[in-house]
Amino acid sequence: MSKQILLVTPSAIVARGLEQVFRDLGEFEVCGILTDLSGGLRGWEADVVIVDPEVVDFASRSQLKVRISDSTDAAVLVLASPSLEEEVQKQFDGAIGLYDAPTTIIRKVREALEGHSDVPKSEGEGLSLREKEILICVAKGMLNKEIADLYNISIHTVITHRKNITRKTGIKTVAGLTVYALLNNLIDMNSVD
Repeated sequence: MSKQILLVTPSAIVARGLEQVFRDLGEFEVCGILTDLSGGLRGWEADVVIVDPEVVDFASRSQLKVRISDSTDAAVLVLASPSLEEEVQKQFDGAIGLYDAPTTIIRKVREALEGHSDVPKSEGEGLSLREKEILICVAKGMLNKEIADLYNISIHTVITHRKNITRKTGIKTVAGLTVYALLNNLIDMNSVD
C-alpha cells in the first residue's frame, strides 16, 4: 500500500501539481487537500503532511510545525520559498521547493519519512515536541512567564515541562540546556542571546 500524503495549501495550482507528481510516480498517494488549518488535522490518516506556510499569518509561522505535530504523528514537510526564514524551515522534517524536479520531491519525502521514524516519540525518554519548544525558549533566554504567555499555558505547566526536560536530559543549568539545544540542532548560534 502506498504512503498517504495530506497537502495543506491555499493554492489549487500547487495542490494539483503536487498531486499529479505523486500520481505519476506512484509511490505516494494524496489522501486529502486542505486549504487551511481551521478544521485541524485530526481524523486524517496521513503518513506525511506537506504544508504551505501561507496557511498561517507571518507571526504564527514559527509555531506551525508544533501546531501540526500536536494533532498528527506524520512526518511534516514545508513548501519552502525564498521568503521562508531558515529558522522556521529547520523545524520541519524536510522542505520541498516549488521548483524541485518530481524525482527530487519524491526523494525529499522519502528522506523525511526515514528521518521522522528515527526520531523518538513523546513517550519514553526522548523530549516531547512541547518540551523541545520549551527548551528552545529557555535556550533563547526567555523567562517562565514569557514562555507561558507565548503558549497560553500556566507558569506551573512551564515549570513542569522544565522539570521533565531536566529529568530526561540530566542537565540542570540554562547554559547546559542551551548547549544541548545547539548540539541537537534545535537552535542555531545566531538565535542565542
